[in-house]
Amino acid sequence: MATKYAFTQNLRELRFHLCPAGAGSDATRAYPTMKYHNPNTPILIREATGVEPKLWARYQLGKEKSHSLAGLNDKEIEEKVTSMVKTEIA
Repeated sequence: MATKYAFTQNLRELRFHLCPAGAGSDATRAYPTMKYHNPNTPILIREATGVEPKLWARYQLGKEKSHSLAGLNDKEIEEKVTSMVKTEIA
């Protein structure tokens, strides 16, 4: 069954860098759904005061991509996460 949070096979790790008081922390609401559909892929949530909210994806062969989540609303954050977990990097 396909879902928007079913990760590509090349994705090795998904990491959120967030400020606990910032708006980007809303991105973690989808964690239970993502983890349920991808139990073997590490999904890390790192909180630190004063950091820019950012999403990192690590793919096979050590390739990484990141996107800033600063100033994005819930819908835009969801679109960023979906695009990152569907990206095929060889």
